Amino acid sequence: MKKKIVIAITGASGAIYARLLLDKLQQLQGQIAEVGIIMSTNAREVWRVELENYDYQNYPFKFYDKYDFSAPFASGSARFDTMVIVPCSMGTLGRIASGVSDDLTTRAADVILKERRKLILVARDTPFNLIQLRNMVTVTEAGAIVCPAVPSFYSKPKTIEEVALTVVDRVVDLIGLESNSFRWGES
Repeated sequence: MKKKIVIAITGASGAIYARLLLDKLQQLQGQIAEVGIIMSTNAREVWRVELENYDYQNYPFKFYDKYDFSAPFASGSARFDTMVIVPCSMGTLGRIASGVSDDLTTRAADVILKERRKLILVARDTPFNLIQLRNMVTVTEAGAIVCPAVPSFYSKPKTIEEVALTVVDRVVDLIGLESNSFRWGES
């Protein structure tokens, strides 16, 4: 069954993770029914600064304004399977943890949680303070998956993109998509 996926891109540093995930989803379109994207104003600015382009405009997915509460995934009846917030700012994580649905990202996360579907938060900050850690516990207890943007190195990545891709490949696995990526113990 093809997946319906919401991607929210917040203003946390780590636009490379969002770009690589969108690239990967584009490659795996045969497994995907629909992708909806929410991108904050700060996320657009971080993308421009970190990636030095506006290439997010070139993806074949539908973008929604951060206050568009008529977006299909603002309701559980649209039956989106998975939501990924990448990178996930600590402010967004905190609002989700406290049940504040003040924009489309937090409303969609609230819907995904109430429908017992998959919410993946690619937390991008370091170090974590006690409030952030408690927020991570709260969202985890509510059913979310906190997947910090912590790369692995056993695949011996050689470029920044390959390092970041170790996180994105993990997210793709968590979504439940089939993808060729490095697997521990396989040669």
